Amino acid sequence: MSYTIMEKCNGCGSCMRVCPAVAILGEKKKPHTINANLCIECGACGRVCPQAAVLDAAGVACIMVKRSEWLKPGIALETCVACGICIDACPVGCLSLSELPRNKGVDAFPSLKDAKACVGCGFCGRECPVDAITMKKPGI
Repeated sequence: MSYTIMEKCNGCGSCMRVCPAVAILGEKKKPHTINANLCIECGACGRVCPQAAVLDAAGVACIMVKRSEWLKPGIALETCVACGICIDACPVGCLSLSELPRNKGVDAFPSLKDAKACVGCGFCGRECPVDAITMKKPGI
């Protein structure tokens, strides 16, 4: 089930601008809607909504979170097998293989190349086959 927008939406457009799936439609100052067929349930829309007008897939109202406090992936290099699944799972393309190999080895490893683009969805961590990624508050 996808996220939904309630009638109390004021049409500010914040959700539409942050949605990586381009699943949100609406006119300025009018309630917006989420196309359930396009929604990837990343939660970004709910974290930016100043009206708390977004319900998650379970029907719970989302709470606005400052973008600077959105969780970011932390990668445990000692556990990572450099499979690249996390890179493929990222809907915004903010992860990439490092330019330098780890520990003077031959393999590259995933890294957060564009922290500002990260929507904090956690898809990378959920798809990691060795649980090498945990979502953390920035700076921790």
